[in-house]
Amino acid sequence: MTDANALLQLVPKAEGKQSMKDFKSDQEVRWCPGCGDYAVLAAVQGFMPQLGLARENIVFVSGIGCSSRFPYYMNTYGMHSIHGRAPAIATGLAASRRDLSVWVVTGDGDALSIGGNHLIHALRRNVNLKILLFNNRIYGLTKGQYSPTSEVGKITKSTPMGSLDAPFNPVSLALGAEASFVARTVDSDRKHLTEVLRQAADHPGTALVEIYQNCNIFNDGAFEVLKDRQQAEEAVIRLEHGEPIRFGAGGTSRSSEAESGGGCKGVVRDRLTGDLRVVTVTPENEAEILVHDAHSASPTTAFALSRLADPDTLHNTPIGVFRSVDRPVYDTLMADQLDAAIEQNGKGDLGALLAGGDTWTVVG
Repeated sequence: MTDANALLQLVPKAEGKQSMKDFKSDQEVRWCPGCGDYAVLAAVQGFMPQLGLARENIVFVSGIGCSSRFPYYMNTYGMHSIHGRAPAIATGLAASRRDLSVWVVTGDGDALSIGGNHLIHALRRNVNLKILLFNNRIYGLTKGQYSPTSEVGKITKSTPMGSLDAPFNPVSLALGAEASFVARTVDSDRKHLTEVLRQAADHPGTALVEIYQNCNIFNDGAFEVLKDRQQAEEAVIRLEHGEPIRFGAGGTSRSSEAESGGGCKGVVRDRLTGDLRVVTVTPENEAEILVHDAHSASPTTAFALSRLADPDTLHNTPIGVFRSVDRPVYDTLMADQLDAAIEQNGKGDLGALLAGGDTWTVVG
């Protein structure tokens, strides 16, 4: 199994110190004023110098949508590809060029509708990709139709009487596809976003980061409860590996530093059903508060955490790293097979491979 350090060693390092300015392209950023994409772009451009990688060995691949303009604004290599196919194109790139750091930028519509199969197969294969999934719960580029993450009953141009579709939960979907790294963050929380990006970059294999992003034109305020400081205290569950899962008034990840009661909430496992539920912390139940284990081999508890959020009100929404486990990386396994084949048979002959076995000649 190849660890993160070994994979990063394959990517050439930058010569000299880099800054955020080095990663800004000369293209005019063209999103609607106030769009959450600006915050994500600034965070990524500010974070990239921390990797210390040569810019010519970093690639951003996108599909179609507002978020998919991202490669234009990064002073790296990039490709604005076709609808939903960014994970497939990035898979080929990462597997054939292990000296590259490959990032995918996609949206909830691009990744979860026409691109759904490409996404889940990249996740299950554990290709060495970092996937940033911008989720604004709407189709923004095409002017406000409901998307695969829009809530039931959503009134849009394409659903004037309300959406009938049950929405995808991207984190649940990724965990169900056996993704080895799954996280969620918010566009306006620069510190949290940057820390999640750092952990994703350090992870060997596919890392999926769902980013709640505001579309102030067609779905403004969709995540306001998670951004307003007072409301967020009661609505957001901040996951930290090895810490008790607590939140709310007086809540803290470190139970020893918090007074029980006073509105502090915590997550416990129901003894009868095995499901997770939110309770008010008391001296009697404090010992039952779940301690977050992002490195658990089983995704069961991470999946249960992803189901806590109410899809309508977004109360009890966990953010942070749900899962981060080591699994064999597809690119490495493929390279090992190629090396073994060459060692056993000498230099490969593609022509012989294509013409090998049973062949037919078709005469017109």
